[in-house]
Amino acid sequence: MTSELRELYQETILDHSRKPRNFGALAEANRTAEGYNPLCGDRARIDLAVEGDVIKDIRFQGAGCSIFTASASMMTEGVKGKTRPQAEALFERFHDLITSDPQQASRRAIPELGKLTVFAGVSEFPVRVKCAALAWHTLKAALAGEKVPVSTEVSESSSGDGGGRAL
Repeated sequence: MTSELRELYQETILDHSRKPRNFGALAEANRTAEGYNPLCGDRARIDLAVEGDVIKDIRFQGAGCSIFTASASMMTEGVKGKTRPQAEALFERFHDLITSDPQQASRRAIPELGKLTVFAGVSEFPVRVKCAALAWHTLKAALAGEKVPVSTEVSESSSGDGGGRAL
């Protein structure tokens, strides 16, 4: 990745981190899920207003690192107005991007991801992958109507006692 491209990516992530889009509660939400990344301390809540199979509106709340906040912000922009299958397909493409070999991720252009390709470099930092993925996994839980919070780590609380579900 060129230094100019890396700088543009960093600027985009910082912009969404400092001024997150679709941040706050969604009063008319009919689906909600929560997630937690204990390694970084990121906490997420995704609120959806779903009509039929379409995500009419989405908001996120939470606190976390700049990677988490930017990912959540850009995710909300990317899935608003999409159908559930479209949002799930976008999740899969994004997840493939951030978990693939760093050399391959930086070379892959995935048009469907648009600005989300700025996260290609995250695959170089395995701990940060969980930061970028948390909001997406929480979205997936909200779409599925899951009531158990998602977690990026397997723990006592995610062992089936109702305390959480590991990603």
